[in-house]
Amino acid sequence: MKSLVIHGKEDIRWDDREIPEPGAGEVRLRVGFVGICGSDLHYYFHGANGEYTIREPLVPGHELSGVVDLDPSGRLAPGTPVTVHPARYGASVPGLEDRPHLRPGGDYLGSAAANPHRQGGASEYLIVEEHMIRVLPDGLPLERAALAEPLAVALHAVGLAGDVSGKRVLVIGAGPIGLLVVAAAVHAGAGVVGASDVRTEPLDRAQALGATEVALVGRDTIENESYDVVFECSGVGVALTQAVRATRRTGTIVQVGMLPNSDIGVNLAPLLAKELTIRGAFRFSTEIDDAVRMLAESDALDPVISHVLPASDAVNAFTIARDSSASAKVLLAL
Repeated sequence: MKSLVIHGKEDIRWDDREIPEPGAGEVRLRVGFVGICGSDLHYYFHGANGEYTIREPLVPGHELSGVVDLDPSGRLAPGTPVTVHPARYGASVPGLEDRPHLRPGGDYLGSAAANPHRQGGASEYLIVEEHMIRVLPDGLPLERAALAEPLAVALHAVGLAGDVSGKRVLVIGAGPIGLLVVAAAVHAGAGVVGASDVRTEPLDRAQALGATEVALVGRDTIENESYDVVFECSGVGVALTQAVRATRRTGTIVQVGMLPNSDIGVNLAPLLAKELTIRGAFRFSTEIDDAVRMLAESDALDPVISHVLPASDAVNAFTIARDSSASAKVLLAL
């Protein structure tokens, strides 16, 4: 079989590997589509994602859809369309019973956090454990189903903000995750959803998904205390400063974008006088099931997918995915 393998910084190859055989409790999938995530971009362009450095060849990809190829148990018939919850959780920890995704010791498809690395989904065939599989509803196309994982991230973030119905919501950073947060906030009944970005193209996409107020960084001004809830999706320190200013008194900020693992300049002074709540958002727990249902309801999120390229053209695909002016979510077709 063929697999996309990152061997180091800007070194990705379409390698030959043996077709894996599933063991007890495992299922082999024939992968259809894999989304390129920000972490995949970091692994390819920098050879590392934050503190996690590639120490051995890594197959990227944790946003995927495909069909069952072989289920030794016979429970799932060949050809059954599925997506995958990419996490395996660590041992149970008191106080985290309802947040298994925060337990230490787990792993994630396509991650260099562990050694040996957890190989990802950008292969023609993939072995996953039975509990990771989510069977798709009838009529949900595999291409759209590849959005289930990032949409689950967005739904989890919106859920952390509490009830947003009727509230004014701002999403800072209209990349793929920011766009899905816009859609998730609209779906949750937000009264107004705004979006800000450094480029006009992502803002156009945000409006197509339901954002009614847009702000171009450097051109437009976001008034202080103008939003009840702010989702910071860019992962840039200055954007968190903007979030603190834009949030009304007693409001909530959810940090969705991955901030750099270093000391950064952020002005949190208004946090005190406004008694703001800042919450971090990390992956998700069961929200992938909600994401699958939402994707099956309509084709409203199809515009998030801007490009579908063959996995053999990965260098071009990663270059396009890096340019937010040119792309939103880029999928690799396996």
